[in-house]
Amino acid sequence: MEHLGHIIRWTGLIGLTNKYFILSNLILLFFLGQNAYGQLGYAKDSLQLKVYTEIEYNNSRPIKIEVKKVFCDYCSEIQKKFVGEEARRATYEELYNPKYLTENGIAKLALIIRIAKKDFARLKDNEN
Repeated sequence: MEHLGHIIRWTGLIGLTNKYFILSNLILLFFLGQNAYGQLGYAKDSLQLKVYTEIEYNNSRPIKIEVKKVFCDYCSEIQKKFVGEEARRATYEELYNPKYLTENGIAKLALIIRIAKKDFARLKDNEN
């Protein structure tokens, strides 16, 4: 019990019992908590679509990029084409990534493409 007395005196000496110190820490924690939940908003206003692509290599040089499959049951053909083009662009960024680079052969990639729901719906409106 004697040790607890020393801790209370020590916190009093450095000002940890000061009401302004406690209030400022509570405000700081409140704002940090707000920022932590701010990143979860993308799920509400965007769609995530899975796409399989392949890169064909010959002598460690990329020959072609091919979109194999767009996983979207409710998409129109124009929407699938748009998602496929986005996946092709994302695959192009990964051409020389050592993770996928092979001397001769095919590298298979699974990509997640995120699109805003408003933009995706606008593609369907432009179809008509």
